[in-house]
Amino acid sequence: MAKQIKIRVYPDGRIESETVGIKGKSCMNYIKEVENLTGAKTVKSEFTNEYYEAETVENNTYNEGYQQSGY
Repeated sequence: MAKQIKIRVYPDGRIESETVGIKGKSCMNYIKEVENLTGAKTVKSEFTNEYYEAETVENNTYNEGYQQSGY
C-alpha cells in the first residue's frame, strides 16, 4: 500500500488528518508537515492500528563485482 496522508477540512474550519500505509512511530514525523501545509496546530492525536505495527525499512544495497580475497 502506498503511503498517504489524508487531510479533511470541515466547513467550521476544523482540520483532521490521517496517515495510511505508514507503520510504526514514523507516522509521527508527518505531524509537522501537516501543520505547515494547513497553517494549523495539532490539538489532539489518536493512534491508528498501523502505529502499533512494525515499521518496514527498505535496504537497497548493491555490490557489483565485489570479491573478498583470502589470505
